[in-house]
Amino acid sequence: MDRRKFLKGSILLSGALTLNPLNLFGRNSEEQLSFKGKIAKNIIFMISDGMSNGTLSMANLYSKNILGKETNWMNLYLENKASRALMDTASASSIVTDSAAASSSFGGGFRVKNGSLNVGVNGEHHLPIWQKFKKKGKKAGCVTTVTITHATPAGFCVNSAKRSAEPDIAEMYAELGFDVMMGGGDEFFNPEKRADKKDVYAAYQKKGYQILKNRSDLNNIDKNKPVLGVFNTGALPYTSDKNTSADLQNKPTLAEMAKAAIDQMKDHKEGFVLQIEAGKVDWAAHANDVSALLHDQLSFDEAIKVVMDFAEKDKNTLVIITTDHGNANPGTIYGADATKNFNSIAKYKCTNEFLLNNIKPDFNLQQIKDWIVENNQFSVSDEEAKHILNFYQGLEKDEEGLYNYKKLPYKAFSEIQKKHNSVGWISMDHSGDYVELAMYGPGSELLKPFVKNTDLHYLMLEATEVENKF
Repeated sequence: MDRRKFLKGSILLSGALTLNPLNLFGRNSEEQLSFKGKIAKNIIFMISDGMSNGTLSMANLYSKNILGKETNWMNLYLENKASRALMDTASASSIVTDSAAASSSFGGGFRVKNGSLNVGVNGEHHLPIWQKFKKKGKKAGCVTTVTITHATPAGFCVNSAKRSAEPDIAEMYAELGFDVMMGGGDEFFNPEKRADKKDVYAAYQKKGYQILKNRSDLNNIDKNKPVLGVFNTGALPYTSDKNTSADLQNKPTLAEMAKAAIDQMKDHKEGFVLQIEAGKVDWAAHANDVSALLHDQLSFDEAIKVVMDFAEKDKNTLVIITTDHGNANPGTIYGADATKNFNSIAKYKCTNEFLLNNIKPDFNLQQIKDWIVENNQFSVSDEEAKHILNFYQGLEKDEEGLYNYKKLPYKAFSEIQKKHNSVGWISMDHSGDYVELAMYGPGSELLKPFVKNTDLHYLMLEATEVENKF
């Protein structure tokens, strides 16, 4: 079968661009050329949610300056291992997408309105790609650092008019029989936390699933049973908080979940497909939280190593590494002390979320100043401390946390930090930038230098020679 023609008539990578990515980016290694024409048995699709290009750049700068090494993502470029492109991330309703529409572009192959999952502008349902691969006999799974029912994993798996229907999505996964699902979101499975008191865990167990709750459970997985791993209420903790808290050591890293998922599915005769998402990179960008952002991006980078270690040995796996959209567009700012300032982020002991949520309305100015010195190793003025404290006057107890980032002083504190770390942000929301995309393995030679997000759906089908007839 001629893989170049069997999807003839699809919208795969259409347009006027005809440049060969081998020529554009100088990729000519024998290893990469050896994949040409080979069918991908497996696909691992990696998404650092909300990763602006500045996030990728700063993570590599931090890794080089503080850890003394290039990131695994940058090494793919430096070692000439990956095809590379820019990707347009728009949705059907805006040049700036949300995660649901973005994931649906990958998952369903069509652009949908922000907020929906594989439900078109006229109500039509687009079959998600992990269901397509399940119908062809492959195993399928998702792992994430946010709730497993969140928009990005759901976009590869289900149809839903509303991304917020996470209790329903939790039930859909069991009905569809996905093989490995790991992340947070206990409140959508636990009868004590669901509004309808339904025991969704019991529904999974009835279908033969093993339920994982702690990091240690990853070491005792039955290879013959599907897996549901739910390791937290809500999202998993930020990496930079987890690294400094003994209480959070029972939560797995993204790399650990990725390895467990690969090990669980890698011996399947028909192959497997796996989505791996660093979901809290997006949350950190929303909060202009530089420590949270960099350490969760570096955690994603450790998952890249796990994936590449497997893929380079396996030779039959297409690896896709990208983001669904930019967010907040952080970047380093010119100045005489820019390098020193940026490197000072290594002294931060926690995320801004932890720091700000532990300031109380009855703090005095000195307590705020001491708390910031303790956790960020720099001093603020009385005026700055007073500005921060003003945000807490009249704040209700249930108004704490990330999704109240416009009530707590996330933006104000990031502006104070900017004077000391030389990192600026353009907003606290998604952006419409073209984003970075890398591919390795069989099918990577199909990548053109500039693509739309929907193109990846059809590229995955072509790389595996799965015809788009469902």
